[in-house]
Amino acid sequence: MFAPFAAGFFLSYVFRNVNAVIARDLAAEFSLSPADVGLLTSMYLLSFAAMQVPVGVFLDRYGPRRVVASLLCIAGLGALGFALAGSFGELALGRALIGLGVSACLMGSIKAFTLWFPLARLATLNGWMIAFGGLGGLAATSPLEALLTPLGWRAVFVGMAAGCALAAAAIFFIVPEKPLPGAGEGWGVAFARMGRIFGALSFWRIGLPLMVCHGAYQAMQGLWLAPWLTDVGGLARAAMAAHLFATALAYAIGALFYGWFADFLADRGVSRLGVYKLGTAIAVAAFIAIAFDLVPAKMPLLMVYGFSSISGALAYTLLTRHFPPEMTGRVNTAANVVMFFVSFLCQFGVGVVLRMFPVVDARYSPDGYMLAFGLIAVAQCAVLAWLLPMKESEA
Repeated sequence: MFAPFAAGFFLSYVFRNVNAVIARDLAAEFSLSPADVGLLTSMYLLSFAAMQVPVGVFLDRYGPRRVVASLLCIAGLGALGFALAGSFGELALGRALIGLGVSACLMGSIKAFTLWFPLARLATLNGWMIAFGGLGGLAATSPLEALLTPLGWRAVFVGMAAGCALAAAAIFFIVPEKPLPGAGEGWGVAFARMGRIFGALSFWRIGLPLMVCHGAYQAMQGLWLAPWLTDVGGLARAAMAAHLFATALAYAIGALFYGWFADFLADRGVSRLGVYKLGTAIAVAAFIAIAFDLVPAKMPLLMVYGFSSISGALAYTLLTRHFPPEMTGRVNTAANVVMFFVSFLCQFGVGVVLRMFPVVDARYSPDGYMLAFGLIAVAQCAVLAWLLPMKESEA
């Protein structure tokens, strides 16, 4: 059951981060401004976010096997359309279809875990799954950059379209079925229960650090860290890709660590909430150092940022305990709605801010990066300040 979902989630992360490496190629070939690049890349996030509410209902009603396999076929069509695109509009449509198609990969696997495994092991299983996504993030750095010269970005997307078809087939034909707690629920009740989730104070207090801090990480790793390393850090393309690789590697290791560590400590009476707070605080501190260029050695800083940012995924485990089993799909996708919308705002918003500053020698302004990243840092500090006083009895 685990491996087919892991294959789909691996591909979703390749798609999420691939534009960070090919952004300069796209900008040159299609004459795109920084705002255009930000909007194009964030179309994945926007369509992903828009699908989260229906995905949550579909997962609870039809199960992860059928939902994830069906949507991955749409992702494959989007990848093929992106590879064949001849205009900005066609690129944007392909990117949006990709985001729609991979929108259930992680939530589908978490739903499957809640059906087949005890909740006490959920953080560990989620961590392993997210680590496979982190490997996809790794593949979208130096390995992808090495393929661009001999193959070109269009051939890479054709290959990923084929990968989507294979992953969809594996999920549909290999993953077993199990009775669903919410299978008989009416459509009206199913969607109405989303209002109960969004109306719960605990949902926002636990979920906002995931939504804002991890949402910002996705926007950075998926696009803006690459030009920031080039324009502010002065790195060549190969060195930039190596830095992104190190960040993604730290993220994957962090996924394994935080999932296992949280369950390990919980078995010994230490709260998962405390681990969540600590990891989020480190991630926010690292991002502040990035935003204001406080640390000359970029790679260690980015590795700390990647390693600590994934601690936000503990929110999925904490939120699951607040709602009945038949709502687990909707609870986690509700958090994703906001998180991916925040990622969209960050990814598009950074491009808008950069456009306000002059471009010199094809490089965006360091002052523009500082302003854009600084605004995101302020938002992260605000949600962290709300989380830190929270007591274990409230989580």
